[in-house]
Amino acid sequence: MNLVLWIIYAVISLGATVFLGLREFHMLQLNGYKTPEHSRWMKKNAKRYILPAVLFVAQFLLIPFQHKKGLAAALIIVLCFFNAIIALLNKPGKKFKKPLVYTARMKRMMITFSILVAIYYAIAVIKGKTYAVVDGIDFCRTETHWFAWYLPYIMVGSALYLTPILVPLSNLINKPVEKAVQNWYINDAKRILSECPTLHKVGITGSYGKTSMKFYLDELLNSQYNTLKTPESFNTPMGVTITIRRDLKPTHEYFICEMGARRVHEIKELCGIADPHDGIITSVGPQHLETFGSIDNVLNTKFELADHVKAKGGKIYLNGDNELIRKKAPEYPNAVLYGLQEGNHYRATDISVSDRGTEFTVTAPNGETQRFSMKLLGEHNVQNVLGAIAYAHGTGISLEKLTLPVKRIAAVPHRLQLLDKGGNMTFIDDAYNSNPSGCRAALNVLGLFDACRILVTPGMVELGAKQEELNFEFGQEAAKACDHIVLVGKNQTVPIYNGIKDAGYDMDNVFVADGLNEALDHVRAYQTDKKKIVLLENDLPDNY
Repeated sequence: MNLVLWIIYAVISLGATVFLGLREFHMLQLNGYKTPEHSRWMKKNAKRYILPAVLFVAQFLLIPFQHKKGLAAALIIVLCFFNAIIALLNKPGKKFKKPLVYTARMKRMMITFSILVAIYYAIAVIKGKTYAVVDGIDFCRTETHWFAWYLPYIMVGSALYLTPILVPLSNLINKPVEKAVQNWYINDAKRILSECPTLHKVGITGSYGKTSMKFYLDELLNSQYNTLKTPESFNTPMGVTITIRRDLKPTHEYFICEMGARRVHEIKELCGIADPHDGIITSVGPQHLETFGSIDNVLNTKFELADHVKAKGGKIYLNGDNELIRKKAPEYPNAVLYGLQEGNHYRATDISVSDRGTEFTVTAPNGETQRFSMKLLGEHNVQNVLGAIAYAHGTGISLEKLTLPVKRIAAVPHRLQLLDKGGNMTFIDDAYNSNPSGCRAALNVLGLFDACRILVTPGMVELGAKQEELNFEFGQEAAKACDHIVLVGKNQTVPIYNGIKDAGYDMDNVFVADGLNEALDHVRAYQTDKKKIVLLENDLPDNY
């Protein structure tokens, strides 16, 4: 009977190992295949590993009850039950915001994981046979030696509980192979770029605003040149490499390359691939402080683009309204500053903002001026559009010729994108990667509307030691701008809740939801005589 139960236990454990493994691989992928980041994520989410850890220990509690078959059988059934729960909790098919993508890298890692599990099972069987026969006595038949029955199956069951270790271990084992594969693709991308000697390359980086800048600049340059930009948020070494190898044509005149970074020297690495002639730095702020460690590291990493451009004799366009950037700008004689403040080479003035769009006047270094109008909402958008105007003007396009492309600029998806759903509700979708500056700008845009202003947010993340403080301040600012506030996530949003309360806000107008779907259901059901304007500020990925 025990043997049959152990076989059932082994089969259920194997199924649970597969399902839990898929979930761990998914989280590892969302953490950028970075083992240190994944380890930090595991530490933050330690509660999800408590049950497997308890069951791992519980297996060994069976040992003293080898000869008490009824009790041993009952314990095995209990273990089977809990392992089945683990399998069900991690079964594939759950709808994620960003599901697991079975890339070539992921498939290679899964093969390594399968080999590790197979080796583990083989050791279990071999060890079991070793202990099953001692001095010619077959203990599997006599049932007098517990190793003969329990060791193989304890080890088989343990594979499930060791999955959180085996998955990142697979990643580490594959690291040399993945590095070699990446180097091959990167070198091929460099070869393709070298075969386009007339292609002008511009790099764009910043703590925030770089994706918007990329889309705006592409719109403006496309009015006169044949351009290629990295799509969506393809701002990693492999994202840039894929774009070059897949999309770059000999007819392209400009390559607009977005450059993202979470660690020191990652912009330098991207410059080594794209080799930009010019660059734009949109901002420097407290973004990804968990991995950067300090704001100085963020600043120096972003300016790795400026260093590269300076060495090539190109121009670096800098947001002169950003205090950190402005202080560092004098180190770069090739710098062109843009912004709303005095002292910038390109300056926007006479800004008029409404819920229908924005108008402003641009003055260029040569004294040329031009009035612009655009559909984008908010004064902060003027800054990024101004940076795009400055660069496009520097290529030889007159300000007058840029007025029509500026008017055509549409909101970048999930970045203050106005979505009119009809009826009594309109969404302002600002769900992508929120930051302190962006939150303030989004609240300012929300304030433009004469309506019931509703905020839906899980808050900001990856702000290191400042995360609680900055979310507290966000709550205080939200209390001044919103008629109703919906927080997404009971643990994550505690600092925001406290900030709202500290501002003296009517807490009856605050609702805390477990997830985004519950939050949206609440917004739809919320009763008000006015039209509802709903700001969706940030949307955390599945690994939060």
